[in-house]
Amino acid sequence: MISRRGFVASVGLPTAAAVTGIPVLPRLSLAAHQLPEPPSGSARTVARDEDFWAEIAQAFSVDRTLVNLNNGGVSPSPTYVQDAMKRHLDYSNEAPVYTMWRILEPQREGVRQRMAREWDCDPEEIALTRGASEGLQICQLGFDLEPGDEVLTTTQDYGRMITTFRQRERREGIVLKQIRIPVPAEDPAEVVRRFEEAITPRTKLILVCHMINLTGQILPVREVTSLGRSRGIPVIVDGAHALAHFDFTLGALDVDYYATSLHKWLFAPHGTGLLYVRRDKIDGLWPLQAAAETLSDNIRKFEEIGTHPAANYLAIGEALTFHQAIGAERKTERLVYLRDYWARQLLEDDRVRLYTSLEPGFACGIANVEVDGLDTAALGAWLWQRYRIIATPIGHEECPGMRVSPSVYTTLEELDRFVDAMRYAMRNGID
Repeated sequence: MISRRGFVASVGLPTAAAVTGIPVLPRLSLAAHQLPEPPSGSARTVARDEDFWAEIAQAFSVDRTLVNLNNGGVSPSPTYVQDAMKRHLDYSNEAPVYTMWRILEPQREGVRQRMAREWDCDPEEIALTRGASEGLQICQLGFDLEPGDEVLTTTQDYGRMITTFRQRERREGIVLKQIRIPVPAEDPAEVVRRFEEAITPRTKLILVCHMINLTGQILPVREVTSLGRSRGIPVIVDGAHALAHFDFTLGALDVDYYATSLHKWLFAPHGTGLLYVRRDKIDGLWPLQAAAETLSDNIRKFEEIGTHPAANYLAIGEALTFHQAIGAERKTERLVYLRDYWARQLLEDDRVRLYTSLEPGFACGIANVEVDGLDTAALGAWLWQRYRIIATPIGHEECPGMRVSPSVYTTLEELDRFVDAMRYAMRNGID
């Protein structure tokens, strides 16, 4: 765990260029970026310490005239992260072929090493990408498949990933099979059983969400990966909403292919992501864009996308420092507390249905809520127009409610505004 002193010191560290005699980049201001020392007590206790979280909220430059409950889509970054990115971008533009390519780009390796250390894997297994969709499509398109080969996923997987497989269907004649899982799913063995039941001799690839974007459901990806290995079937894990959202490590998950976004719950710059590929699997996976044969077994082949900015990726380091300063377990407990705070109040009304489990381990900060008698899409529009509250109507036939995803900067007063608005809608309608 990083201390307040360690966090502050890290803000002002000179770049590696300092030891080479190259001019050091300007440091970030310390005064505006100090985090409080977390109070003593368990993570569960700290999750309820409003003074601590009020100070955390001050790290963000969010618009408090509205209530943003769609942090699952893309999150704002703390000003500390924004300032780092701007600083790197300004330096890049002094002479990009020198400052960006020769000075900043090599520092990407330090970010790679820190991310690997935080999530317990080998740095040579981590590629920095532009988001979960890019990482997942590297995997989805990177396996050779023949006409008639089957790929297996659920009916609740992310739309872009389903679209990717549908294009392979049209182009190559593969077959996409989708299974239904319970909503919510509180029996991991049943989820695994449904995957196993759908496997046939033609199944060549499995895609499974770590956390489903529609409901926040956490699935047993370790067990599904183990199932796939036992049948010789690669398993791709969609971790878009999971990394830095709740407390786990890639090492403990024991997965082979895992892609995630860093601009959601790590609060990294927009358009950043991470792809994990187990080291002995890299050579067998084609990159999305062509790479030299000499990179066949090198994780960096997945980063071959032509000219790209250094600033976005280097500022991931500041986002990681911010995450460490809060602490993964405390962050998990806070997000669960915020979810339960609004959800349990609304569940006092019999017309409210939650498509998300409130039992420990099956979800975290995201939940999907529906009110009987209120059209979800219309309710979402009404919340915005009347109260300037942003939530996300889902509209999926298996979970047709509204996704609500507060974050560490969300205040209880903002959640009270949401609850009051929902109660008003239930009493008076939304016309």
